[in-house]
Amino acid sequence: QVQLVESGGGTVQAGGSLRLSCKATGRSYDTYTMGWFRQAPGKEREFVARLAWRGNSPYYSDAVRGRFTISRDNGESMVFLQMNDLKPEDTAVYYCVSRGIHQAEGFDHWGQGTQVTVST
Repeated sequence: QVQLVESGGGTVQAGGSLRLSCKATGRSYDTYTMGWFRQAPGKEREFVARLAWRGNSPYYSDAVRGRFTISRDNGESMVFLQMNDLKPEDTAVYYCVSRGIHQAEGFDHWGQGTQVTVST
């Protein structure tokens, strides 16, 4: 089993930046792919970004591509989300996720989430 703990959320003005971090503990086998989802008030949870172990093929949602950057430090079992040019519609709880190499879709492991609020 793996545990994921997010940090770095907060409140920022529109146009600002935040960097989210996620620390994984437990079986590294379950962190081959790591990523981020978010859920805004009254909306369904949505995919944000993911990155596989080698870190050479990031994938982003259309909503954040060009503004957010996902990266990871395998030695520290961490994944990061650099968020630039934040917009009020980026306000949400952001969840760190992971899955093992055997899993092609979906994510079995979820963190508790960290709140990001973007003010106008």
